Amino acid sequence: MQRVEHVMGFPVSLRIDDEGDLTEAADAVFAWLRETDARFSPFIPGSEVSRYGRGELADGELSADLREVLGLCERYRAATGGAFDVRLPGRGFDPCAVVKGWSVQRAAGLLSAAGARRFCLNAGGDVVVSGGPWRVGIRHPEAADQVCAVLAVTDAAVATSGRYERGDHILDGRTGRPATGLLSLTVLAPTLTEADATATAAFALGAEGPAWAAARPGCEVFAVDAERSVVRTPGFAIAQPFACRNAETLAV
Repeated sequence: MQRVEHVMGFPVSLRIDDEGDLTEAADAVFAWLRETDARFSPFIPGSEVSRYGRGELADGELSADLREVLGLCERYRAATGGAFDVRLPGRGFDPCAVVKGWSVQRAAGLLSAAGARRFCLNAGGDVVVSGGPWRVGIRHPEAADQVCAVLAVTDAAVATSGRYERGDHILDGRTGRPATGLLSLTVLAPTLTEADATATAAFALGAEGPAWAAARPGCEVFAVDAERSVVRTPGFAIAQPFACRNAETLAV
């Protein structure tokens, strides 16, 4: 089965290689993602996130899902010393950097619960896979038609944060200014919840981000800095190297 829908502002593709009819499971995946968008988008005035951001909901009125998301946001804010922050001045409350990976990982859980064992769920370039190995390419940060690395991924997730799609949209919460120390940073982790939030948080940290992400339990890192130098952890095995000025293996 292969299916693609535009949800939460980006294309989401699902491929299931198991035999048998998993149509209902696929329906549940996209229904959950549409529900997530309606409840957690800061761009929908009536969403739970928007209402919370405006101070219209007390803590006791929050859903269990939003409380979980808030806990994740605080965990990464504290771990980065405030570089990652979903409450930036002038931007309002925006937990999208956590919600995307969290919601897609839960969607993957729906597939597993329905009996799917070999699938790939790709949400705007961030990927969670079951079974494998699956070949996952990382986009070149300066050439949209090229990849700078190809991974063989089994039962894991891959997420990338970068400046190439939306410009300097990730801010360092400590300064309020764009994080410009890196061109892109990719994290391989057991879940997309971890991979996506870690990639964004590390990018917000700038030059110190790769080492910080590499020290996170279960995370492997591949990063290209503003000088086009590459750093990666030993466990981030690539089949296709990036043409760069310098390459360095992070010691963890």
